[in-house]
Amino acid sequence: MPFNLPIFLTWLRIAMIPLVVGLFYLPDSWLSTSSRDLWAALAFIIAALTDWFDGWLARRLNQTSSFGAFLDPVADKLMVSAALLILLELGRVDAAIALIIIGREITISALREWMAKLGASASVAVHSLGKVKTAAQMVAIPCLLYSQSLFGINLKPIGQLLILIAAVLTVWSMLYYLRKAWPIIREKAI
Repeated sequence: MPFNLPIFLTWLRIAMIPLVVGLFYLPDSWLSTSSRDLWAALAFIIAALTDWFDGWLARRLNQTSSFGAFLDPVADKLMVSAALLILLELGRVDAAIALIIIGREITISALREWMAKLGASASVAVHSLGKVKTAAQMVAIPCLLYSQSLFGINLKPIGQLLILIAAVLTVWSMLYYLRKAWPIIREKAI
């Protein structure tokens, strides 16, 4: 297993998941709800920034690896799923939206693994639609974690709109990947 700065940042993102989740289980006497929400949103933002930064560094420093290519999307899916489950528990995201987003991540991960076994991983390579979906999620989630006004702007409705957009893009991108893989699935599954 290679170890370099990009992989360290990916591990850091995974390590921040218990921090984000744990903040919501602290006794009320330790932090006010406002402080807890702020710290959770900031931790999520830092984790999301490491997602962008580790990929940039890996390419810039020529430190890409198959392990890093495996670990990075796992870290993203764990981070988003954990945050969605917290938001679901807080009543800040609808169960259907959480199910759509988490279900798509599981489905596409399984599809990519299967396509790789068939030697057709290029058919389900990351598409710009998936990147736009991820961007919408990564902005929506901290807005919903904080769910208060910041500089006079109420972040809750912004987060709700963006998570809805992310859910629509989630379904759209899943259908895109399934459509791209369908000819191979039909040919190889018979």
